[in-house]
Amino acid sequence: MTTIIYMVRHGESPKEGNERTRGLTDKGKRDAIKIAESFKEEGIGVFVSSPYTRAVETIRGLAEYAGKEVEKIEDLRERAFTSGNTRISDKELLPLLKKSFADPNFSLPGAESNAACQKRAVAVLEDLLRTCQGSKIVIGTHGAVMTLMMGYYDSQYDLDFLLQSTKPDIYRMEFNGNDLSKINKLPL
Repeated sequence: MTTIIYMVRHGESPKEGNERTRGLTDKGKRDAIKIAESFKEEGIGVFVSSPYTRAVETIRGLAEYAGKEVEKIEDLRERAFTSGNTRISDKELLPLLKKSFADPNFSLPGAESNAACQKRAVAVLEDLLRTCQGSKIVIGTHGAVMTLMMGYYDSQYDLDFLLQSTKPDIYRMEFNGNDLSKINKLPL
C-alpha cells in the first residue's frame, strides 16, 4: 500500500529570536498561503509538525482547508546545534553543519548530534508509515531534520542538498510499506 509523505520545510522566519517561538516573516506568511492553495485538492488526511511556531504556521492553512488540526510532535523539532533556544548565525552554523555531516556523532556540549536527531525523527516517520499506511501525510519540518530524515532513506540527501534547499521547500516521498520508492521536489 502506498503512503505519501509531503515534507514541508518552513517558510522564511525572522533571523532573531527564540528558536521555538519565531514565527514567519511577511514573505513566509505569503508562501504559507501559496502552499495551502496549491495543495488543498491533494486529499491530505494527516498533518503533523515540529512544535516550532514557524513550522506549524507554514502548514496550518493547508490543514484548515482539509478541516484538520496540526498535531505537534516534539521529536520532529529542529536539531539542537547548541544548548538553549537562541538562534545561531548562519556564519556560526556552517562550520557546525560541515563537522556534523562529516561526523554524524559530533555535537557541541549540551547539543545534539546528527545521529541522535536522525534517530528520533525517523522513529516518528516510521510510526506514521505504520499507523497511517495508505494515507497522504504532511510533515511541517526544518532544513536539517528534513535532510536527515530523507538522507536515512537515500544518501544523496546530504549537506550539499541542505545548503541548496530553500524556505519553504516541499518534497513528496512515496513509500510502499516502509520502503521509499521515490522522492520528488514539488513546485510552490
